[in-house]
Amino acid sequence: MMEASSAARAARSTFAWLVGGSQVLGVTTVVLTAVWMGHFHGGFAWDGTERELNLHPLCMVLGLVFLQGDAILVYRVFHNEAKKNVKVLHGIIHLLALIITIVGMVAVFDSNRASNYTNMYTLHSWCGMATIVLFGVQWVMGLLFFLFPVASSGLRATYLPLHAFCGLVLLALAVGSSLLGITDSLLYSIMLTYSNFPPEGVLANVLGILLVVFGVLLCYIITREEYRRPPNPEEESLAVHFKTLSEGDSPTLP
Repeated sequence: MMEASSAARAARSTFAWLVGGSQVLGVTTVVLTAVWMGHFHGGFAWDGTERELNLHPLCMVLGLVFLQGDAILVYRVFHNEAKKNVKVLHGIIHLLALIITIVGMVAVFDSNRASNYTNMYTLHSWCGMATIVLFGVQWVMGLLFFLFPVASSGLRATYLPLHAFCGLVLLALAVGSSLLGITDSLLYSIMLTYSNFPPEGVLANVLGILLVVFGVLLCYIITREEYRRPPNPEEESLAVHFKTLSEGDSPTLP
């Protein structure tokens, strides 16, 4: 008993450190992006100039990476809270991430239009647009299946693992698209001096590494079995219903 209790305390302590580390990493990536765009590219504005374009990477790192990651993480952090409350928080953070992401997308299109630049020709733009569209679809599906469910419990049980899997895939896509965007920006702005390790290049490279570490750390926390929510009647009901549908058993009435 004492050994089990000690192991549980150690697991909780490790979990707290991992979550705390993920938040430090996430905030650091947002701050570094703001410093990069503010110090090396003139700051932020909504005027059709490069300063409006600077809002794009900041919004994407804040919304599509950091907030999306935190929205997924709430199911591990608040695993003793009522499931419905966690669902609402999960949906609200995702909605905030989606709004910030849309602002960043509008900023880049508006800035490119004002400067007569071509849109949607780079690998970064293709991957980024695919990520944003899938992110929006994922949010709507989560809304319809879980927050305001219109589907049967059987369909929800079937879709739940896919929903969780797609969340991790979207986080990976967001980090990958960000790395492509960082590379595009550096090649555009300091291509001739990049190999000389200029401060802007070093800062952006560090930002990219931290984004990867943030994504990997979140995936580790989310996929560890010991950090999952404990079973509750709603989840057990879904599991039993899914088992009945998949194996053809007759449900047992109490």
